[in-house]
Amino acid sequence: MFDVLIIGGGNAALCAALMAREAGASVLLLESAPRAWRGGNSQHTRNLRCMHDAPQDVLVEAYLEEEYWQDLLRVTGGQTDEALARLVIRASGTCRDWMRRHGVHFQPSLSGALHTARTNAFFMGGGKALVNAYYRSAEKLGVVMRYDSAVERLELQDGRFVAAQLAGGERISARSCVLAAGGFESNREWLRSAWGQNDQGDWPADNFLIRGTRFNQGVLLKFMQQAGADMVGDPSQSHCVAIDARAPLYDGGICTRVDCVSLGIMLNRNAERFYDEGEDFWPKRYAIWGRLVAQQPQQIGYSIIDSKAIGRFMPPVFPGNKADTLPELARQLGLDEARFVDTIQRYNAACQAGQFDHTVLDNCHTKDLTPPKSHWALPLDTPPYYGYALRPGITFTYLGLKTNADAAVHFAGQPSPNLFVAGEMMAGNVLGKGYVAGIGMAIGTAFGRIAGSRAAQAAAAAAKGI
Repeated sequence: MFDVLIIGGGNAALCAALMAREAGASVLLLESAPRAWRGGNSQHTRNLRCMHDAPQDVLVEAYLEEEYWQDLLRVTGGQTDEALARLVIRASGTCRDWMRRHGVHFQPSLSGALHTARTNAFFMGGGKALVNAYYRSAEKLGVVMRYDSAVERLELQDGRFVAAQLAGGERISARSCVLAAGGFESNREWLRSAWGQNDQGDWPADNFLIRGTRFNQGVLLKFMQQAGADMVGDPSQSHCVAIDARAPLYDGGICTRVDCVSLGIMLNRNAERFYDEGEDFWPKRYAIWGRLVAQQPQQIGYSIIDSKAIGRFMPPVFPGNKADTLPELARQLGLDEARFVDTIQRYNAACQAGQFDHTVLDNCHTKDLTPPKSHWALPLDTPPYYGYALRPGITFTYLGLKTNADAAVHFAGQPSPNLFVAGEMMAGNVLGKGYVAGIGMAIGTAFGRIAGSRAAQAAAAAAKGI
């Protein structure tokens, strides 16, 4: 019998496995994906949001706990557990040395990644390199790993973990267990149920693309919900980004993002604006646009820019539609020409002259326009013009298991003595809604490490009959 069973194969699961093994526990990790697709959504990440009180290696200036907390509070609208959120924030300031010991390397913020040099530490080689480094370290330490090993259900007794049952019927017992198997973003039927039908009788979730892994079906999350575990979060809330409509159904990752929204305007299928494109810095707002687009007709939006924006954002993988006139661009996008041109002309007329600076909350804004554009409002008047069709891209869902500072799963308000949770399966404790770049990896790293340590302690106590 293993001391600790880890269910999942992404960042949170690997952090838990490494911490449990470092504490002396024998560890078995079960990854539902084949080896080639291991790592869950973590393989698509690229950075970690870090608190620091002075310049540190790849991070410039300072990013103090209170500013980090205020950034999170703002994007979640207060829908967050402050104690757990601050735990994550503080842990983000001390985890990088441990990560380096397990082979993770960092690099300075990319030149096209605006405003993140102070707040986010980027992984050299991206999330795939981080995942591979952790797997190599875990193998060296003696963590046993199995791929293609999807867990279907758990055997529980009065809130205590007893064993896991694989889809093929195999039963695996352990002295303690960490659940880190992700959300349900790849389960189309669950997404449909969570989002329901809109007023037009459509099912918005049918038009969602999945930025992350196809293996996050939410099987264990659903089992735990039905088993009476305490839950947290709204099933319709998620990390949802507006991504290129030509992106693949699964595993598009970072490269499907289109980051020019704040430099132009966003239109819906009716060629109408529907939200303030310049509300705040892009890393604090990029993850609201998927949900906004999901609420529009046919779940599609169109980011429109002119040539002044070129070179001011990370170039997308797929080129946009390009035209020398606005009517021509409207025709290419399949939008009503007259309405398209009228919307842009009204926006142009509302733009107030100011000092444009995309690195600050500048004074370029609109006047007497609904919705307003609060910053970076420049007229779209310099051809060629560009348009990008965007769809909602779900990264991970926020419905999860309620937990505490020990990462314990709760039943009827009581923490389990040997069942713990980390990563997407509990992120909803910190993220009730909204997102700020890099917080997902911070949550997974903090709670993965806590869960692994606590699981090792629980296993040691069980081995002694305590």
